[in-house]
Amino acid sequence: MIEITVAKDAGYCFGVRDAVNMAYEAARTYGSVYMLGDIVHNEQVVRDLAEAGAKVVKSLDEVPDGSPVLFRAHGTTEDIWEQARKKNIKIVDATCPLVREIHEEVRRISADGRQVIIIGDHGHDEVNGIASQVPSPIIVASPEEARALRKMKRAAVVSQSTQMIENVQDIISVLMTKVFDLHFVNTICFPTKRNHEQIKTLAAEMDVIIIIGSFTSANSKRLTQLALERSPRSYQVTGSADIQEAWFEGVQKIGISAGASTPDYLIDEVRDRIAALVPAGAFTVV
Repeated sequence: MIEITVAKDAGYCFGVRDAVNMAYEAARTYGSVYMLGDIVHNEQVVRDLAEAGAKVVKSLDEVPDGSPVLFRAHGTTEDIWEQARKKNIKIVDATCPLVREIHEEVRRISADGRQVIIIGDHGHDEVNGIASQVPSPIIVASPEEARALRKMKRAAVVSQSTQMIENVQDIISVLMTKVFDLHFVNTICFPTKRNHEQIKTLAAEMDVIIIIGSFTSANSKRLTQLALERSPRSYQVTGSADIQEAWFEGVQKIGISAGASTPDYLIDEVRDRIAALVPAGAFTVV
């Protein structure tokens, strides 16, 4: 009997679920709502929302007069907030509360006279939003980048909310040799910590691991990385169409998890697709 196990908390985190629901609600209320870029990093979710009236634009100049703008779960840079206020555009703020807390934290750090160091991916929407809160932040993505920093007297560190704790720990170890007075605030969000721990356990127990999520999603790619470190038979897919039957030859246990931007129905479709690849009754779903 082959067993399929779906990670307990696979898929949407509360911040993404709330943001998506706010986009649907705004589209129903106003007829349409506009977003600067994708609300979350999942192409299918963006397509679903577009059909409901939530439209992606590249700049505020593309927003028709009187129409609302939804600011995304990842957070929005301060200059965009200021532009929207000056244009008197109605703002629907879908920023994740945990990301908003990071914004508040870096402002407190900067007010204390410390250099702000952000551990995160260069160019990521969330990191850009955090960095925009303070003057001259330093963004560090890897221990190698940390080693290239000059020594400094006082600094404080936060991280992008979806960072792997292993990467943060490695970078902090380097920063301890660079900064005399170092303050660290652990801003990895609880859903990320929980999902990372679940995939570590699952990958150690299963024969094959499937991660569902967009390849533009940082947290989905990190789940895949963590799975691959523990199980070479780990595969990332965007949906059921990516599933390959050969992956499941000779296996007894299959584990499934999904990034925080992956909707429930995509998880169900992948699970059902895997179950359909073997004779009926050969799978149990845990």
